[in-house]
Amino acid sequence: MNYRLLSLVERFALILFVFLGTLCVAQNPQLEEKIAALKQNQAMNKQKLAQYTWTETETISIKGNVKDTKVYQVQMVNGQQQKTEVSNQQAQQGGRQGRVKEHVVEKKKEEYQEYGQQIGALAKQYTTPDPDRLMQAKQAGNVSLQPGGSTVALIIKNYVKQGDSVTFTLDPQSKQLQNVRVASYLNDPKDAVTISAEFAQLPDGTNHTASTLINGVSKQLTVNDVNSNYQMR
Repeated sequence: MNYRLLSLVERFALILFVFLGTLCVAQNPQLEEKIAALKQNQAMNKQKLAQYTWTETETISIKGNVKDTKVYQVQMVNGQQQKTEVSNQQAQQGGRQGRVKEHVVEKKKEEYQEYGQQIGALAKQYTTPDPDRLMQAKQAGNVSLQPGGSTVALIIKNYVKQGDSVTFTLDPQSKQLQNVRVASYLNDPKDAVTISAEFAQLPDGTNHTASTLINGVSKQLTVNDVNSNYQMR
């Protein structure tokens, strides 16, 4: 190729192509590093959490009104969380009710409890990073790196469901998760679900989910999970 014969536009295009190629090469190692660190720390924290028991307080609200508060004792068994219900405080219905109304109220209660369980299970898929999903997203070109002032964010599209979005914010020094932000849905994209999770460290450095706020937008139902009272077994 005779560079002198290229037009000004062609020269600019060539320079831009070389620049973008250099930029991609420079960014890929950073992306690889952050994904690898996230996977490694996730496995390490899961192993450390197996030494603990802790308390999970789950509060379900509809339109801002608390309907149910449950307290669980939690521990890891064979790599999975095992929860034992300790207490259950349901909102009391005021006034006398006929049998028909009682039946309707009970059915509604079952519906919101089931819906709360569904969006809670969905949230677990996002707040517990999956190594296989991370690699699939990377190979599909759905992961981008966004450096911040004191944090680094991994932004992933189509992570669990087509059209979803999740942002993992990491501490660049410890490589540990700080928070997770999710825009997803249940079976239908119209049934939107937003998830916000905050992470914290125990005295021995174990990173854990301190709190999770899940919002089922269409039903105006929120599930707020708070983890506390971590004790060595």
